[in-house]
Amino acid sequence: MPIGMKKHYWFRPARFWKWFALYYPASGEGWIATGILFVIGVVTFRFVDSRSHSVSDTLLGCAPWFIAIASVFDLLCFRSGEYPSWWRRKKTAKSG
Repeated sequence: MPIGMKKHYWFRPARFWKWFALYYPASGEGWIATGILFVIGVVTFRFVDSRSHSVSDTLLGCAPWFIAIASVFDLLCFRSGEYPSWWRRKKTAKSG
């Protein structure tokens, strides 16, 4: 990357409570990717729901697809998102 250019992030991290964090869209590309994955999830749910006979059939049929969609979203956030500063380990002074 040339000197003086800022990296363009699609997603930014947000931390809440002490142990939880999530990524949110920070640019147009991030919103488009999030929207596409959301639409894929809705279409998948409707497809599975139309062919199931009970709530448990729907949930069991959707679970693998939703896990795959969430994994794609996580990979997208990891590859095109900003690295959270609080994940960096603090350097400790060695005593000795």
